[in-house]
This record gives sequence, C-alpha cells and structure tokens, in this order.
Amino acid sequence: MSALGTLLAAVAGLLLALPAAGRLGWPLRSLSRLLLNALRAIPELVWAVLMVLAAGLGPNAGTLALALHTTGVLGRLFAEALENTSPEPAAAIRLQGGSAWQAFGYGTLPNLWPQLLAYTLYRWENNIRMASVLGFVGAGGLGQMLYVSLSLFQEAQASSVILAMLILVFAVDALSGWSRQRWVRN
Repeated sequence: MSALGTLLAAVAGLLLALPAAGRLGWPLRSLSRLLLNALRAIPELVWAVLMVLAAGLGPNAGTLALALHTTGVLGRLFAEALENTSPEPAAAIRLQGGSAWQAFGYGTLPNLWPQLLAYTLYRWENNIRMASVLGFVGAGGLGQMLYVSLSLFQEAQASSVILAMLILVFAVDALSGWSRQRWVRN
C-alpha cells in the first residue's frame, strides 16, 4: 500500500511540479500550486476516511489516501527543487537545437534526480508509518492487521506486525542511504 501510493504520488507530483515551478506559464503555475496546496492541506487520515467512503474498505482506499496527500507534498518539494536548479545545462541544450523536453530530460532531470529520489524515499518511509494508522479506519494494509490483532488481544501477532513495520522502515532507510551514496556522490 505505501509503496504503490508513494510511486503514484511521485509520478503525479512530478507532473504537477512542472507547471507549479512556472515551466508552463503563470496560469498553469497558479492552478497547479492551488491543487498541490489543497492535496497537501488535507491530512492522510481525512483522505483515508473519504477514500473508504468512495472506494470501500481495504488497501485500495489506503493507497489512494496516501497517494493524494503525498502528491501534494512531493509536488511542492519537486517544484521547489525545479525552481532552484541551475538553468544553464538545459539552456545549453536548447541553444544547440534541442527541444524543451530534451532540455528537461538531459539538462535538468539528471541534476535533480538525487534530490527527487531522496524526497521520494523519505516520503515512502513516512507513508509506511502512516499506513499503519490508516488501517485503523479500515484502509487496509499492516495497520488493519495491527488493529485486528490488538482488538482480539493477539499480542504475539501484533508484535509480529510491529516488527514487520520496523523492518520496513529500516529497509527503506538503508535503501535511501545507499541510493544517496550511489547517486549523489557519483
């Protein structure tokens, strides 16, 4: 649930970050920033309740709730990163006759990639923890397993679920450290 929600949010966040950073004109900038602010302003728990009402109980509701809120967060972070990146590599590609998309893909994105990856992995780590809370409102995932275990006083199973959550957070943290080492220092 958290991995798919974060992946969906990273793609949607990048797509909304392009206009939010002013790359496609001021009307789209204002509209996309408004959308990102709205998505980010509503907490994951409220999104989860709304998605349970819309999509029913289960992990689909939790995935959508995480994806919606995280799209707002990542979109804003990605837009800030885009605004702060150096325009010279992309401008050089444009001067050589490259298209705007080529300039973005070969001039801007390689410089942004480590930062985008770090933001995405950090949000995934947050979403793993948040997924456990969302399960308590019926949004599925490990949180729902934990809720059922605790409500039935099955301490051993609840401990196993908590241990699985800890292992997931540590694994994502290790993956984040490895990827930062690989992408940032090279």
